Amino acid sequence: MLRLAGERVVLRAPQSRDYQAWAMVREANREHLEPWEPAWHPHAHSRADWRERLRTWRSGWSGGNGYAFFIERAGTRELVGGIALWGVRYGAASTGTLGYWLSAGAEGTGCMTEAVCLACEFGFRTLELDRIEAATVPENARSQNVLVRCGFRREGLARQYLEIAGTRRDHVLYARLADDEAEGA
Repeated sequence: MLRLAGERVVLRAPQSRDYQAWAMVREANREHLEPWEPAWHPHAHSRADWRERLRTWRSGWSGGNGYAFFIERAGTRELVGGIALWGVRYGAASTGTLGYWLSAGAEGTGCMTEAVCLACEFGFRTLELDRIEAATVPENARSQNVLVRCGFRREGLARQYLEIAGTRRDHVLYARLADDEAEGA
């Protein structure tokens, strides 16, 4: 199993045995996460939801177009978030889109900055992508700061880009190229 290790975090592919830890951290952080994510359906975090997500994540890995990781604190194996490089396209595009979430208790610890930088390193070195994109709602300054620290540059505004909390929302678009430098992880 692929593991990407940093000083603060370890990224690894989700496994069947992770259901309890995943469901607990997601439900414990429901109020914190819901404003930043697509609307949660009534059976979010059920075993059936878990099986479907795991199937989707595994399909992405086997198809070479999506790579989901769990974020654990280094040394403790505490699950604190997730990050995915999805929609990977090769050829003329040579790009993927980054998305992530983090528990409230891990905010401000540098965990997400390190996770994003590790995911970018994987995308550029292992997958040999030329570009990685990410998007945030305009008021998510924390996420935008993480992206800038990891070498992303603001590119513009996409109107009604994604559905967030039940409403189509504008998003600020960011991208990092393979030769862009990160400020620090």
